[in-house]
Amino acid sequence: MPALHALQQHFGCIPKPAVTLLADVFNISRAEVYGVVTFYRDFHQEPRGHHVLKLCRAEACQAVGAAALANVAKKELDLDWNETSADGRWTLEPVFCLGLCACGPAALLDGEPKGHLDDGTLKALIAGAEK
Repeated sequence: MPALHALQQHFGCIPKPAVTLLADVFNISRAEVYGVVTFYRDFHQEPRGHHVLKLCRAEACQAVGAAALANVAKKELDLDWNETSADGRWTLEPVFCLGLCACGPAALLDGEPKGHLDDGTLKALIAGAEK
C-alpha cells in the first residue's frame, strides 16, 4: 500500500506499467496488485484533474437536495461522474458518505469538506477554485 500511495503521489495515478513493476518487486502476481488498485476508490489508473470535486450521494444528502446539486455541478463543469476535463483542471466524483450528514448537501473540494451547499455556494466554490 505505501508503494501505491507513493506512486500515485508522484504520478497523479497508478500507471499501468507500475502494476507489473510492483508485482515483480514484491514477488506477487499482477492480478493481486491490480486487485488492490481497483478495489480502493482512492487509487486511480488515470490522472485526475487539478481540482477534484467529490459530491456526497448518500441518503442524508439526497434528502436535502444533493441530486439537484449534482446536476448543477455537472452543468457548471461540463462533466459526468468520474470524468476529468480535457484541460485537466477538474474531476467530478461521487462519494457515498463523507460523514457530514448534518451538513448536507456536502462535498469535498480538493480534500476540504464543504457543507450546507446550494446552487449559489457550489457555483462560488467552483469559481473560487478557478482563480
